[in-house]
Amino acid sequence: MGSEAAAVDLLRSQIPYQSDGELVLPPRGVGLVLVDISNGFCTVGAGNLAPASPNKQIEKMVEEAARLAKVFCERNWPIFAFLDTHYEDKPEPPFPPHCIEGTGEENFVPALEWLDEAPNVTIKRKHCIDGYISCIDKNGSDVFADWVRKYQIKTVLVLGICTDICVLDFASSTLAARNIGRVPPLQDVVIYFLRSKIYSEGCATYDLPVEVAMNMKGALAHPQDLMHHMGLYMAKGRGAKVVDRIVLQPSE
Repeated sequence: MGSEAAAVDLLRSQIPYQSDGELVLPPRGVGLVLVDISNGFCTVGAGNLAPASPNKQIEKMVEEAARLAKVFCERNWPIFAFLDTHYEDKPEPPFPPHCIEGTGEENFVPALEWLDEAPNVTIKRKHCIDGYISCIDKNGSDVFADWVRKYQIKTVLVLGICTDICVLDFASSTLAARNIGRVPPLQDVVIYFLRSKIYSEGCATYDLPVEVAMNMKGALAHPQDLMHHMGLYMAKGRGAKVVDRIVLQPSE
């Protein structure tokens, strides 16, 4: 544990990133995106990629997601929720089977189950790591871009798991799409003063220590704090903002 903490401290000193401070949520033009806050990734013992024991980082993320989701629902602000969902005959290498349809792993964690019935929530069951790509149909339609356009969203606030995998991939693809004008009005925001944002306390990743990974064939070590930092660092490098405080303007 001491060596991992030292490695994280070294990483933070060599590739630091500055927090973008607080995000003040305006009364309109903001959308909440929840990434894979499901049993298969967050509920202890729920599956191959779920935490084996209680994990504070994941618990905090779920708590923040539930809190902010309630705020958005109270104000009737739009929410877009991704739920990783797979089929037994369609593996997702290099990962073991996870979030298979019908197992319950693919559903919201108990703290967010109520979102299934919330009228302001759009749920997208995704079949690949990158949520943005999962929204593009074979005919070229894009359900995420349609959602942004419908609600005239200028700010996307992202929470979820894993910071360095699905959250990072979604943020990177969304920012790239914004740069070529595929998700207006987000492009206009880029030009002026707002960009997609990742709430640092609202994201988490999994923990697979080196000593455990060494005894698992084909596994890659994934120390949680180190990879969480890397995910946020990489997201900033792609143009995302990382904020550590959320402030609400009084509702109109």
